[in-house]
Amino acid sequence: MTDANPNQGPTSGVTPHLTIPSRGASAAIDFYIIAFGAEVLDRRLADDGERLMHAHLRINGASVMLNDEFPEYGGSQDVRPAGVTLHLQVADPNSWWTRAMTVGGAEPVLDMADQFWGDRYGVLRDPFGHTWSIGGPTKASRPISARRGSDGRHG
Repeated sequence: MTDANPNQGPTSGVTPHLTIPSRGASAAIDFYIIAFGAEVLDRRLADDGERLMHAHLRINGASVMLNDEFPEYGGSQDVRPAGVTLHLQVADPNSWWTRAMTVGGAEPVLDMADQFWGDRYGVLRDPFGHTWSIGGPTKASRPISARRGSDGRHG
């Protein structure tokens, strides 16, 4: 299948599509770039030239799409995201957690900690109300090569 615009979005699978409240989609993209290393693949403004109609991001190898609220197209206004958690499975959960928490505006829901199932895991709410979990191997379960610091010593 050939797409006219391959960056518009995925053509199969399940892809989260986030609605960002209060015309915050552009600010959300900026946050996701810094906090989660997002890559912007496509970004389109609505006809009003202000609100974001569509954005396609790649975060940790997966697609995430988002837009501002559009109540005139049947969407809700003043959306309060609830009932969904986006999970990031990463090799170094502490660094992802620290980066997300230091960008500004994120709040911890469940502090990063070693969990009974063997992962290091935490949950945060981004400044736009969306919930993200971050998980990965505990330091003790990571391969020695992944535990070495930049100076070559074990971390």
